[in-house]
Amino acid sequence: MQRSQQRAETPPGHVVVIGGGIAGLAAAHRLVTTGVRVTLLEATDRLGGKLMTGEVAGVQVDLGAESMLARRPEAVALAEAVGLADRLQPPATATASLWTRDALRPMPKGHVMGVPGDPAVLGEVLSPEGLARIAEERDLTPTPVGEDVAVGAYVADRLGREVVDRLVEPLLGGVYAGDAYRISMRAAVPQLFEAVKEGGPLLEAVGRIQERAAARQQAGPVFQGIEGGIGTLPAAVGDAVRAGGGDIITETPVLGLTRTETGWAVRTDTRTIAADGIVLATPAWSAGTLLAAESPAASAELSGVEYASMALVTLAFRRTDIEAYSALRGRSGFLVPPVDGHTIKASTFSSNKWQWAADAAPGLFVLRTSVGRYGEEDHLHREDEELVSVSLRDLAAATGLTARPVDSEVTRWIGGLPQYPVGHLTRVARIRDEVAKLPALRVCGAVYDGVGIPACIASAHRAADEITREIIATPTLVRGTGSEAGQ
Repeated sequence: MQRSQQRAETPPGHVVVIGGGIAGLAAAHRLVTTGVRVTLLEATDRLGGKLMTGEVAGVQVDLGAESMLARRPEAVALAEAVGLADRLQPPATATASLWTRDALRPMPKGHVMGVPGDPAVLGEVLSPEGLARIAEERDLTPTPVGEDVAVGAYVADRLGREVVDRLVEPLLGGVYAGDAYRISMRAAVPQLFEAVKEGGPLLEAVGRIQERAAARQQAGPVFQGIEGGIGTLPAAVGDAVRAGGGDIITETPVLGLTRTETGWAVRTDTRTIAADGIVLATPAWSAGTLLAAESPAASAELSGVEYASMALVTLAFRRTDIEAYSALRGRSGFLVPPVDGHTIKASTFSSNKWQWAADAAPGLFVLRTSVGRYGEEDHLHREDEELVSVSLRDLAAATGLTARPVDSEVTRWIGGLPQYPVGHLTRVARIRDEVAKLPALRVCGAVYDGVGIPACIASAHRAADEITREIIATPTLVRGTGSEAGQ
C-alpha cells in the first residue's frame, strides 16, 4: 500500500519538446495539462513555424498559413482551450475561382480535391474534348490501386489529364505545393483512396464519398480563421504552456541527443538538459540529424523526405484604387493550374475573405499571391522587387488590376512543405517503428499525418499521450533518480 501511494504521489517526469512550431507547442500544451513538467526548445527567435503574422501598410496580416480546417476538431479545440474562442471567424466569402484558359472561372462544386462527381459542372473549366474523355470512364477496365497510387496518375488514367491539369493539380498544389502526378492518394486524399478500393468507376466513388458526407450532416463552417490572423495562435498556446508551468526557451538549437541510464541528455550550445522523455517536433532533416546516433534506420528514412519551398507576396492597395476592378469583388481569390504557364499558383483576396482584415484597414485592400512548387524553386532566388513585379503582372492578366500597391511584403518559406509521394505512409510507419524502439521518444509534425494545422496538432497529441503513458508506466523514467529509481 505504501509503495502504491508513493507511485501515485510521484509527479510525472520531465519531457523536452524540441521544436516550437504548432506541433511542438500543441505537444507541450497537452503535456502540461496532464501535469508533466515540460521544457520546449526552439532554435529560432520566435514560435509558430509556418504560422506567422506581420505588418503590411501598418496592418497585421498572416504571412504564413491563414486558415485551418474546422471539420476536424483539433485546431479549433486548441484555439478555444487557449482563450481564442471569441476570436474564431469563418471566411466572409468562400467564392473561389480558377484562372484557367485565360479567364477567371467559378470553382466547380461537388468535387473531392478536384476529382468531380458530376461532369455537368465542369463545362466552364474543361474543353469539349476533356468532357468527352470523362464520359468514356464507364467503358474502361478497372485500374488497380494496390497499396498506393499517385493521385494524378490514377485520375488521368480514369478521367483524362485535363481533369488533373485543370482541377486536381491547382487544388493539391495549394495544399502541398507539390506535383499531383507524384502525390500519394493514400496519404493526401485518404477518403478517395478507400472509396476507389471498393471498385467501380471513379465518378461513382466520388459520389459515395459525397453521400457519406451528406449523411454525417456536418454543421458549421468548413474552415476557420482567427481575428488578427492564424499566426496569433502560437503565442496564445505558448502563453498557456507557461501558465501551466512549462518552460519555453527560444534561440536554443539542439545539437545532440544521447540516451542515459535514466532517460535522455539533450545537448544545446550552452548546456545539457536531462529529460525523461523527448518529443521531436522538427522537420524531417533536423529530426534525422538528431536521431543519427541513436536510431540510424529512422534517420535514414527521415533523410529521404523531400520538401517544397514557396514564397508569399502580400500586397496592400488603396481601396479607392481597386474599386473599378469587378474581378476583385466578392471573390475569396483564385487558383492557377500550372499547365497554363503562369508564375503565381494562387491569390487570396484577404480583405474579402476575412472580415477582421477588412475591419482592420477599411481604406485598404490586402491580397496575396503564392509562388513556387516542388521542383520550381528557381523563382525563390529572385529579388523581392521582382517577385512583386511578376505577381502584379499575373494579377493584371487575371483580373485587369493595374493599380500600384502602397506596400508589399515577400515571405519565403524555404523547405516549408514536406512532400507525400507514393509510399509515404509506409515510410512513416517504418520511421515510427524504429523510433518506438527508443525509450520515451516520439516524433510529430507535418511529416507524418498531414500538413494541415489540425493534422499537425493530432500528431502532437498522439506523441504527447504516448510519452505520458510510457514515463508514468516506467518508474526509472518517472523518478529519474538513478539507483533509487523504482524503490
